[in-house]
Amino acid sequence: MATLTKLPSGSWRAQVRRKGKYASETFLRRGDAETWARKVEHRIDRGEPILCDPETTKTFAGLIELHRSDLAEVGKTFGRSKAASLDFLSDRLGTLRSSELDRERIIEFGKERAKGGAGPVTLSIDIGYIKIILAHAAAVHGVVLSTEGIDRARIALGRLDLVGRSNERDRRPIEGELRKIITTLETNPYQKISVARIIRFAIATAMRQDEICHARWEDYDPFSKMLLIRDRKDPRRKAGNDQRIPLLSVSGYDPDVAPIFYPA
Repeated sequence: MATLTKLPSGSWRAQVRRKGKYASETFLRRGDAETWARKVEHRIDRGEPILCDPETTKTFAGLIELHRSDLAEVGKTFGRSKAASLDFLSDRLGTLRSSELDRERIIEFGKERAKGGAGPVTLSIDIGYIKIILAHAAAVHGVVLSTEGIDRARIALGRLDLVGRSNERDRRPIEGELRKIITTLETNPYQKISVARIIRFAIATAMRQDEICHARWEDYDPFSKMLLIRDRKDPRRKAGNDQRIPLLSVSGYDPDVAPIFYPA
């Protein structure tokens, strides 16, 4: 049987000792502590793992670092946007226990982010990463927690129009707008990087910023006019998703390819 103890702070500590295994967690409400304890007992009875290092999984920041190290161990790397998002979440929510990331706390976090200027898409991404971190800890390390509060918070924030999908683009920039942007960049004496050329190149090839900036000299074949794009973004698989594209003079924005690439 689990032991439930009311702490001086008013929180409840649940302790489970069963078949030689031990797990402990603290909750704001007694009912949450009882639900957690029953889940732990069922896991032990089924022979499932309970916890990895308790100190590592004590806070949300610890779970984030656990996620990072697990992916690094199998050769997976984070993109720039995901790394920045996890750093932000670790800074804002890292001191909280996983049990404290309940519906109320996530809704409060969402409102704070919205007041700070975060749009529905940005907040939706943040909540998605929170759920990924918790689900990873549960699936890979047997950390006993629930993501139900995250799902309910997302529904509530959706009703408040604080989370959502990005608006569909209904037009492209017109010729005059593009000309103004490129002219401004070309006439800026403080602009050291050839951003105007990169913009022309992006329009001509439909390549993403990271794809353009990571292109190498050896990726370009001047005889066939073909360029290799490494690890092109794909919703299912990015690593190893290399593609070759032709560099054709058809868009009106096709610069000479050579000025785009810089020796390493």
